[in-house]
Amino acid sequence: MTTRKTLQLRSPDEAPDAAPALKKKGRGWEISDKRLDVLHEQAREMRRDSSPAHKALAERFAKADLGRYKFTRHAVVGSAIVDFNCHNLGMAIAIDEEGQNDALARRRDKSLESVGIRVMRIKASDILENIDAVLQRITAGMRMRIAHKQDARREHHRNSKPRGKDGTR
Repeated sequence: MTTRKTLQLRSPDEAPDAAPALKKKGRGWEISDKRLDVLHEQAREMRRDSSPAHKALAERFAKADLGRYKFTRHAVVGSAIVDFNCHNLGMAIAIDEEGQNDALARRRDKSLESVGIRVMRIKASDILENIDAVLQRITAGMRMRIAHKQDARREHHRNSKPRGKDGTR
């Protein structure tokens, strides 16, 4: 006897572009090894055939002294490929190209933000026309993330009480 599979519909009050539920497995998403291999291959191809905006921003990141922070081009983060990713900051930069699917981008951003990765969206035309202003905006975003992480760390230490000799708080 075979079991029947039924279509699972979303509840009507759930938004169509809502972030998918996380499985809390692996890197936050439940992804097969085969799917991860495909994502890494796609990212490799994207690095080979980068747009002028990607190349310009990557060149400036390569020249900049960002200390312990490093932005990786076309990085695989969970089930998404982001244009630039700084793992230490939990920050991703998405470059908005002409004619891209905005609904898909919003869904990806919500998925990333649900696991604590801040996504900064920048227009490709802004990068090509005024890269210095874009870099100032990225630097300001980095400072905000650093401050946010420091505040979270302080709050965590404030809430965790030292344990006594018997192991109780």
